[in-house]
Amino acid sequence: MAVRLSACRIDTSRPHGLAIPGFHDLPDLAVVRAIGDGSLEAITMRLAVLHALEALGTPLVNSARAIERCTDKSMASFLLRRAGLPSPETFATQSPAQARAIARRECSRGPLVLKPLFGAQGWGLQLIEKPADLPTLEEARGVYYLQRFVGPARPPFEDMRVLVANGAVVAAMRRRSSHWVTNVRQGARPCAVEPTSRERELALAAAEAMGAALAGVDLIADADGATQVLEVNSMAGWYGLQKVTPFSIAERLAVETLKHLGGPKHG
Repeated sequence: MAVRLSACRIDTSRPHGLAIPGFHDLPDLAVVRAIGDGSLEAITMRLAVLHALEALGTPLVNSARAIERCTDKSMASFLLRRAGLPSPETFATQSPAQARAIARRECSRGPLVLKPLFGAQGWGLQLIEKPADLPTLEEARGVYYLQRFVGPARPPFEDMRVLVANGAVVAAMRRRSSHWVTNVRQGARPCAVEPTSRERELALAAAEAMGAALAGVDLIADADGATQVLEVNSMAGWYGLQKVTPFSIAERLAVETLKHLGGPKHG
C-alpha cells in the first residue's frame, strides 16, 4: 500500500504513538520512495515518523539515517571524502561573502556547480563561472552548496547511474545529453552499459558510506578519465534505467529487499 509521509502523524494517544493511513497496526516493512517537498518543519516531522517506525521495530529501506545522509548533499559530500572515495571538491556555506570568496578563488581553476542542498532530478542546478553568477542568499535558500564542475567543456556530456541493492549492483546506465545537466528527467538519453570492476567498486563503497541498502549512485569521469562519485541517492527512481534494462527492476528490488531483511517481521 502506498502512503504519503505527509499523511502520517505522531499521535501519542494510540498504542504505538503513530497514525498511518490504512494501517491499524504497524506495517511489516516500509520502502521509502520519497520525502516530498515542504518546510524544514514538515521535512523534520516526516523524518520523525521514519525514526519512530524504526524505534518500533519496523524495517525501513532506506533507514531514516541513510536518507538524512543522502538528502543533505553537504553531509553526503563530507562522508564520501571521509570514506576515501574520489568525489568533486565541495564547499558549503551560509555566508554570501564566503561564497563569493570561494568563487573568486576556485573559478580560476574552472567552473563550479551551485546545487540546492535538498534537491533531485537535476532541478535548480546553476553553473558558476565567476562570483557575479552567484544568486542571493534567499535565492540559494539559505545555503551555497558549490561543487567543482566535472566533465568536458563542451557536448556531449555524460555520467553513469548505478543502482545498488543489498550490496550488489542491480543495473546501470549512461546518461548522455547535449546539456551539462544529465538527468533523464531533464532530457538526457539513457544508454545500456556494463560497469567496469572499478565503477562497481566505487558504487558499492559509496552506498556503504551512506549506510544505504538501496541507492542510485552517480559516477562521472574527470578530465583525466578517472571515475568520481557525484552523488548517492537514497530514494532513486528508475524511469530511465528501466528503459535499457531487460528485466523488471521493481521485482528485482523487491527480492533483494526481502533477502536483506530476512522476510516480513510482523507476519
